[in-house]
Amino acid sequence: MPLYRDPINNDQTYEEYVRADLNRWVRKLLQRPGLVERTSKVIQTKINDKIIPEKVHTVITATVKGLVKSVVFGLEYIPNSPIIYGVKLQERDQAAQRLLTKYRKIAAAEGAGTGAGGFTLAVADFPALIVIKMKFLFELAHIYGFSTEDYRERLFLLYVFQLAFSSQEKRPELYKVVLNWDKSRESWPVEKESLQQVNWEQFQREYRDAIDFRKTLQLIPGLGAIIGAWANYGLVDDLGIIGINCYRLRILGGN
Repeated sequence: MPLYRDPINNDQTYEEYVRADLNRWVRKLLQRPGLVERTSKVIQTKINDKIIPEKVHTVITATVKGLVKSVVFGLEYIPNSPIIYGVKLQERDQAAQRLLTKYRKIAAAEGAGTGAGGFTLAVADFPALIVIKMKFLFELAHIYGFSTEDYRERLFLLYVFQLAFSSQEKRPELYKVVLNWDKSRESWPVEKESLQQVNWEQFQREYRDAIDFRKTLQLIPGLGAIIGAWANYGLVDDLGIIGINCYRLRILGGN
């Protein structure tokens, strides 16, 4: 489903459309996993435990831990793009869609390149893809008018990231955090302190378990380039849809 319609003149009409779109998205996001999803989860867990080499898990674990520190405590992801203020939601959505198109192409090209280089480069693709995803989210924040200079906004991006790559069972809990962020963020100190309340270990496990069959196939000789491009494109697209809708929720005040 597209994230915006053709340009229209009635702001209220567009807002109503977005709210209806958000309602559909939330129902799908929070629906209880069916038989197919539960079966897929079992198979995926077996793939993670039995097929994906331990080296891959080690790389992902180290990358996610480094990601958390660099996002919350560092400034390297903060983009040069200006924060956009004073524009309509429809314009933000259109800019966000252009950004997503750009990053899908970047991710696909990166996946094709590393996938064609054998197992070693395929393993290197996992941390590279995480960097691409986070750069996308940081630029997305600026499009929707939120400054990533504030570490609490960077922390919000980690919750969005978790929501995109968590299990169906964990999504209601994470969605609640995202939905109520503008209220709960006030409970966080202005400085980067007391981050113990974030379950980083869960974050790490959920992301590792979200490496689905698409990325596993990338490790198979002869398929890497094609699968790498396809998988990366799809994973960034998944993140983009969730990221855009999370910011829509914040701007419209929930659904």
